[in-house]
Amino acid sequence: MISTDTDILATAEAWAKAGRGVALATVIETWGSAPRPVGSHLVIDNEGNFLGSVSGGCVEGAVVEEAGEVIADGRPRTLEFGVADETAWKAGLSCGGRIKVFVEPVRGKETN
Repeated sequence: MISTDTDILATAEAWAKAGRGVALATVIETWGSAPRPVGSHLVIDNEGNFLGSVSGGCVEGAVVEEAGEVIADGRPRTLEFGVADETAWKAGLSCGGRIKVFVEPVRGKETN
C-alpha cells in the first residue's frame, strides 16, 4: 500500500520537528511510461528511513542515497532517470520512460 500525500507530508513535518535530518523527493516530470505520476512524494530521514514512493526498485534506492547528500549539504537537486545503453547497470526505468525527481531538504520550524 502506498501512503497518501497527506501521510507523507505529515511524516516529513513530524520528523523535522523531532530534529531528524529530512529530505523530500517529488516527481516533477515524466515522459512515456513512468511508475508514479507527477506530484508523487518520498520522504527520507538521515538514518535512511523513508515513506512514500517516486518510482521503485533501483531508482528509489538512488533517490534515497541522493537524499542523504541533500540532508548533509542542504542543497536541493534535480535527478533524472531513464533507460540508456550507457546506464544499463545503473538506476533506470525498465518501462522505457523517464522521470525527473526534485529532492529538497526539509527543515523543522525555527523558534525565536
